[in-house]
Amino acid sequence: MHEQHAGALVANGLGEDVPEWVAYFDAAEHAGARAVSVRDLAGLGRPRKQASTHFEDALKLRKPGFDRVRVMDRIGLAAALFDEGEAERGAAAAQQALDDAARVDSTLVASRLNSLLDAARPYETAAVHEVRTRAKDLAAARPTTIAA
Repeated sequence: MHEQHAGALVANGLGEDVPEWVAYFDAAEHAGARAVSVRDLAGLGRPRKQASTHFEDALKLRKPGFDRVRVMDRIGLAAALFDEGEAERGAAAAQQALDDAARVDSTLVASRLNSLLDAARPYETAAVHEVRTRAKDLAAARPTTIAA
């Protein structure tokens, strides 16, 4: 119920008297937040919804100029696909995410690579091995952060 209400509120706009610190929150940000929530709940053993769908929605809705957030959405999508048992699609999404991540210098993006590596761990295909190698190399070349 709250998710539907929040979705309707964001879709209809937040109004004119919105503080500047809230103004960035649009439909894309809402979809990204839902994706992370669904992924986190699945990690806690709650009923598994598909976080990948929400990450895909966020990517479709992101406006130009949000490169770092778009990269995090792409990494999240790839990790979600691995978590959902979609190794082939996850590997393809991960390659695109890694291409984009290589162009963004961000400790937060670098730390998200760990979630991608964790999600890819169960798979032993050549495509997933290549993703793991690229992600490890990229993470080693970037600064790290304690928490993300």
